[in-house]
Amino acid sequence: MNSPPRWAQKLLEVFSDPDTMEEVQGDLLELYDHWVQTIGKRRADWRYSRSTLKLLRPLAQTNTTQYPSPFFLNPAMIRNYFRTAWRNLVKNKFYSFINISGLTVGLAVGILILLWVQDELSFDRFHTQSSSIYRLENWAGTGSSRQIWTATVAPIAGFAKRETPEVKDAVRLTENYAYTLFKYREKTISEHKTFFTDPTLFSVFDFNLIQGNPAKPFPNNNSIVVTETTAKRYFGDENPIGKVLAANDNTAFTVSGVIRDFPKNSSIQGDMFLPMSLFFKNIYADNRDGKNMDNDFSQFRYYTYLLLQPNTSVASLATKLRTIHLRNKPDDTDLTYLLQALPDMHLYKADGTEGGIETVRMFSIIALLILAIACINYVNLSTARSLLRSKEVSMRKIVGAARSQLFIQFLVETTLLFALAAALAIGLLFGLLPFYNQLSGKELVLNVSDYRIWQIIGLTIIGTLAASSIYPAVLLSSFEPLKALKGKVSARLSEASFRKLLVVVQFAVSVILIAGTFIINNQLQYIRSKELGYDKTHVFAFFMRDMSKHYDAVKADLLNQPGVAAITRADADIVALGGQTGDNAWDGKAQGETMMMYSVAIDKDFIPFFNMKLQQGANFTGAVADSLHFILNESAVKAARLDNPIGKRFRLWKHNGTIIGVVKDFHFASMKQKIEPSIFYYEPQNSGVIYIKTTGKEAEQAIASAKQSWKQYNADFPFVYSFLDDVFNNLYKSEQQTGLLFTIFSSIAILISCLGLFGLAAYTAQVRTREIGVRKVLGASVTSVIQLLAKDFIQLVLIAIVIAVPLAWWAMSLWLEGFAYRIDIAWWMFAIAGLLALAIALLTVSFQSIKAALMNPVKSLRSE
Repeated sequence: MNSPPRWAQKLLEVFSDPDTMEEVQGDLLELYDHWVQTIGKRRADWRYSRSTLKLLRPLAQTNTTQYPSPFFLNPAMIRNYFRTAWRNLVKNKFYSFINISGLTVGLAVGILILLWVQDELSFDRFHTQSSSIYRLENWAGTGSSRQIWTATVAPIAGFAKRETPEVKDAVRLTENYAYTLFKYREKTISEHKTFFTDPTLFSVFDFNLIQGNPAKPFPNNNSIVVTETTAKRYFGDENPIGKVLAANDNTAFTVSGVIRDFPKNSSIQGDMFLPMSLFFKNIYADNRDGKNMDNDFSQFRYYTYLLLQPNTSVASLATKLRTIHLRNKPDDTDLTYLLQALPDMHLYKADGTEGGIETVRMFSIIALLILAIACINYVNLSTARSLLRSKEVSMRKIVGAARSQLFIQFLVETTLLFALAAALAIGLLFGLLPFYNQLSGKELVLNVSDYRIWQIIGLTIIGTLAASSIYPAVLLSSFEPLKALKGKVSARLSEASFRKLLVVVQFAVSVILIAGTFIINNQLQYIRSKELGYDKTHVFAFFMRDMSKHYDAVKADLLNQPGVAAITRADADIVALGGQTGDNAWDGKAQGETMMMYSVAIDKDFIPFFNMKLQQGANFTGAVADSLHFILNESAVKAARLDNPIGKRFRLWKHNGTIIGVVKDFHFASMKQKIEPSIFYYEPQNSGVIYIKTTGKEAEQAIASAKQSWKQYNADFPFVYSFLDDVFNNLYKSEQQTGLLFTIFSSIAILISCLGLFGLAAYTAQVRTREIGVRKVLGASVTSVIQLLAKDFIQLVLIAIVIAVPLAWWAMSLWLEGFAYRIDIAWWMFAIAGLLALAIALLTVSFQSIKAALMNPVKSLRSE
């Protein structure tokens, strides 16, 4: 056997006495140079290196005596990688805690948001034929009053099936207001989610009957199909098929079918379904004007869904349907049909413009940004602390460790840390989900058997792991041992521009989220405080039912009760008016022009009750002649181009009359839409909604009095009322949820960013301990030391603010475009966001800076 080469003899000689290691560092460097020159990048003769590495095993932390090749992976090597990774995690508890905490919170919140996004994107896609189902809608009106109606006329579905080969089938639904109270034995329940529908609902959609005859779900007009939950409410564990439910007018309905509860991600929701043929029978019973379900092109009250043949041209079909409509009702020249794909209904408008998809995109970006901030923390701390591990890496390379081995070692360390963070994140998910559902208005369930849930969790964890592990592993494994041992890596690492860039990115994201929170909350505050054009304070309302026949007596009685200040009635909800019509005419109306307007039947007390302002003319007086009078809002007068409207002729439906007043514009819908034309007409006998203004302090007494009157005339029905303030707030429920979630996400982003900044500040203080000690010995003050350590971080945060402000302005301008009435974005919103981020960063860095500045300089100088 040949004698060992010189380099191997030298290694054995140098490391035979560990006490001489520091003294022979120069020899070791010389040895390394010789090794590189002699062997180059080839591996050494392992017959000699194995015996040498056996002595160096504690330093190398790799049992290379068990495997001669660094590229050969076996179980022993893998175990060793994980043991080494675990030792590093335990040894550096502080940094491990920061990394695991940031990643845990980031993963948990990111997954929660992505689950919400996945739920939004999944709406209506569970139907087998979803790609071929379209909802039929229409443009109505001309000029500024033109808008999309989701409701259509009844006959168009039948004509579409008979006359257009593109349509395979059709389904109609319309809300049921005729039967709202149902009884079974001793149980009496008021139902609000009931519909009349065609039998095809259960064949076109995947709402299949689990009990009953799928081919004939409604055997007759007195049949009813209920959901599983509804069946249990009435019948418990009894078989519901054949059971009889008595409706509020003693009409008997026999349960003919049961369907599963509707999925939460279904746009169609309901508890009970009655046959559409019964609805037609009821509304066309007298048939005085010859109208029926096949020729009534005036009533737009049906949701119509069409099942189309493959490869159908939607635009061509819409044109055909418009032709059919005009053939039957030539006056509707302003009407155009639209078809919207079922999967798009939840997130888009029928004309293709964006709806809820904006919020989905925004939340998706927020989830990715929060995950990115968590990754940035890990990358920053790993690369920053790489200086402390440079000599370790170099010694491993000197004794034969390959770069690939080191790369795998650092990947294993990251994987182990991520495994701990992922386990904690999943546990946190189960705890946070109920709270998150309450905030977001969702009903998300973390179903462990649902592969889609684990798909989101798995992709999030793997993506985050990949994004945060590769760069630190490449950097740590790339050190040149000779330069590392000579200390030439220090400058490059301590001035790493990449790390500074990452700090700028994460604080820029935080500033954008903080600014977004301010703007969203200010917009919501603007909505709540904006003058609506009427006074809704301390007003509650309810539908009177049989009380309406005795309105005068009820009103007289209630006005004598404590807490009741005023009473009026109408046929609509003033906060969110419904029931538009284009069946009108006025002096100067152009041919083919249609003005869509909201019509409201009121009594003489309505306008003064709500403190509305009359711009011109007078209010109704209660005289019989008022049935020939109209009051328009300013938008209607403008749309009709009436310069002097008082006394001008106006026709609403078949009623010809004159305009006696103009009321100042008031908001009767969400501020996401502009104020549209509306008209008040005097018809108190058909005004079924009563409004009661309370004194505020005695509201409960007023409600109790109203309930007592209700029971007198509607004994079998539950008393349900709502305050207008609550109805108004519900208009902006989704925006309020968005604002609250934005605030929470911003706080989480700041928290994770601060964790990373805290770790970087601690690291900076650690590597500059001796410098701080020398400065203090030479007379430096605590303040100057704090400035020394904090100034670099503060500069990075200031750069982040400069970058974030224009991005935040652009993003929030897009969001505000969804409101017809909105705030102006002010400079102070960004100033507060920037100052808040700067203050938080300064507070985070100062903690470590003060700690380092107050350290005893003697200990500082001994630290190295």
